[in-house]
Amino acid sequence: MTESAEERFPIPVPLPAGGVEVSAVFGPAPAAPVEDAPLVVIAHGAGAGMDHPFLLGFAAALRADGLHTLRFTFPYLEAGRRMPGPAAHAIVTWRAVVAEARRRTRGPVFGCGKSYGGRMASMAAAEEPGLDVAGLAYLGYPLHPPGKPEKPRIEHLPAVRQPQLFVEGTNDPFVQPLAQLEDAVASCRDARIAWVDGGGHSFEVKGRKRPPAEVGAGIAPLVAEFVRIGAAGV
Repeated sequence: MTESAEERFPIPVPLPAGGVEVSAVFGPAPAAPVEDAPLVVIAHGAGAGMDHPFLLGFAAALRADGLHTLRFTFPYLEAGRRMPGPAAHAIVTWRAVVAEARRRTRGPVFGCGKSYGGRMASMAAAEEPGLDVAGLAYLGYPLHPPGKPEKPRIEHLPAVRQPQLFVEGTNDPFVQPLAQLEDAVASCRDARIAWVDGGGHSFEVKGRKRPPAEVGAGIAPLVAEFVRIGAAGV
């Protein structure tokens, strides 16, 4: 079966200094009813947008597995800036996008983000009023800046109420030493790690050159399984 066409549209975001619009793309799963299937909201990393081949391959594989997807752009990138804006802006954006996702399906909505995008989702979920999602999946959670394990970004994680999945490469410099991430995940209410053996921060494996879209598609089954388990419990 051929894949259904994606729909591009803007989402209004009420930033403190005034409202803006961010670009988004809704992709319906070809073999699932739009009104009932789970929907995965996907955020990009700090240095690449929602149309990066890694995310395109990842999202396409989720849709092939019967899940709807909604990719979106953070305001700083929408405005043409390279550096992320305040975390508060990303949190407000996450909430606005999830609200739009809930208008697209009666099924459960899950949040998923690559690196920075995932960390911002976790911060939105940890802060009141939280994030209206059934679960959160992080693709390469940036536990700390590379080479600086003394600066962990973990204090908020135990406050996240939803199940959390950390998809992490064992060679990712953002999570070395690995035991530090394991300890952080153990402090959460409901969380686990899916290790990608030999994977770097974008899940590239040394000595095994693959296109980014193929790499993204390769980790999609880990998230799809997490979503299906979570959806069954909703």
